[in-house]
Amino acid sequence: MVVSVRSWVANEGGKHFVLILWLGVNTWLFISSFLLYFTGQEYHYLYKMLGLGLCISRASASVLNLNCSLVLLPMCRSLVTFVRGTRMISSRKTRRLLDKCKTFHVACGVAICIFSVMHVSAHLVNVVRFSVRYSDDFPALNLARYRGEDPMLIILTTIPGVTGVLLVLILFLMFISSSYCVRMSNYEIFWYTHNLFIVFYVILMMHMVGGALKYQTNVEAHPPGCFRANQSSTEQQGDELDTSEEEERRCSEDAHFHPHYPQTWLWVSGPLCLYCVERFYRYIQSRDPVTIVTVIRHPCDVVELRMLKKNFKARPGQYILLNCPGVSSFENHPFTLTMCPTENKETLGIHLRVVGDWTERFTQLLLPEPRIDMEILPMAQQRRYPKVYVDGPFGGPSEEVFNYDVSLCVAGGIGVTPFACVLRALLDGWMGFRLQRLYFVWVCKELQSFYWFAELLCALHHKLWNENRPDFFNLKLYISQPDSLQSMSEEKYRPLTSRMQIGRPRWKLLFDEIGKSNKHKRVGVFCCGPKGISRTLHRLCNSPQYSGTTFEFNKESFS
Repeated sequence: MVVSVRSWVANEGGKHFVLILWLGVNTWLFISSFLLYFTGQEYHYLYKMLGLGLCISRASASVLNLNCSLVLLPMCRSLVTFVRGTRMISSRKTRRLLDKCKTFHVACGVAICIFSVMHVSAHLVNVVRFSVRYSDDFPALNLARYRGEDPMLIILTTIPGVTGVLLVLILFLMFISSSYCVRMSNYEIFWYTHNLFIVFYVILMMHMVGGALKYQTNVEAHPPGCFRANQSSTEQQGDELDTSEEEERRCSEDAHFHPHYPQTWLWVSGPLCLYCVERFYRYIQSRDPVTIVTVIRHPCDVVELRMLKKNFKARPGQYILLNCPGVSSFENHPFTLTMCPTENKETLGIHLRVVGDWTERFTQLLLPEPRIDMEILPMAQQRRYPKVYVDGPFGGPSEEVFNYDVSLCVAGGIGVTPFACVLRALLDGWMGFRLQRLYFVWVCKELQSFYWFAELLCALHHKLWNENRPDFFNLKLYISQPDSLQSMSEEKYRPLTSRMQIGRPRWKLLFDEIGKSNKHKRVGVFCCGPKGISRTLHRLCNSPQYSGTTFEFNKESFS
């Protein structure tokens, strides 16, 4: 598919600029550190002993320090939400970049894994050379206690060696558990192993303690390569210099070496403290359990949960983290708000699909199976809800729906939840937004899924018709599996029945239609659904539009 330069810049320019900047800083750090240890006079004897392994290990360590400090920042959810909600961030492009926090977090994590492999490999070579190239002339420079010492013994009897092994094990567990298959099949494994990052950072700051690598402190008094009074005869035979040159290169004192001062804590202590403060703030904000008002079971294994929480304020498009100690004390799962508190209603709500162990156990606590032998009591006395804690709200891409003149919202199945709160805000008469026209496309496999928000869609349709604004809301519903096709026979759902189609949307025709109706405008495209739909929409947003319309792609992704 042909790519439009204008569309590509609008959708990809910002994130690729940040990517190039990040890669440039990593490259500069690696090269500058490599050259420092390769040409630095204070590392002459150490380099002579270890070779390129010294340069590679230290260069990769510099990159690791950078990425270990950056990887925490995107996970400061409250801080990112605050920044994007302040007036300081007036640019829509900047706010859209903040939506890529999860992607940047993953990129830093991948960089940490790659350079860790490089760092460990170089140090394994270094340990062998410490043993083989034991220096009798500079005993203080040696890590090995004697020539030919077992490299494995060196690793297991030094602080850098032991901490290095622990760091590799923790990083390996975190990397494996972060894979897509593990997260989808067993989210608990991912959650618990990922929280080992606290142990990882504590060990990381201890890693340099012990002084495995040392530098020369008296380069001026002892220039590298000069002759010493106690120099071995082997070295003297290898240097063929005349008498005058020998006098010029005679040392005034022996070389002195000092262990490197640990620098890792200078890189990671700031972001780590910021993250800890942010997590403590979130703990204070979410320590009181919410009051569950209503639990409603919808078709297709979807449960609606309505709650009350003091001083809870949220914007349409945001999400929360839900914690239920009755299911798991430490697990927090993200859910998009489908109902935000307003001046008239203090209720917040979510819709969750029962998929996986956590949602199944949580649903059983919310809606337990009735016991046959239980005495029939009033509903208020029968229902006892579990304790639930809410952390958030946090910003999401769907917040930007109101900041375009024209927006296209595409939902696949339960992916409709980010847009339900947007539709409810329009129904409640939310004011002060820029939006002039909203296209809403919802694709489901089964007809029953549309009942989740059928009443909301019909109510919004009637409201806009009564206000003589029928063109504001353009609704299209698609059933992708016609075998299970039924009909919404209820009279109140007639506005939905007339807009329901069989099959999948013809996305290219839809984009052409929107482009012709909104020439030379920027249309915000928001997607929450299967990867197939998001990839197709992403390609179309980057393709040339003959009407001159620019489509800006926004993908819903919890950070």
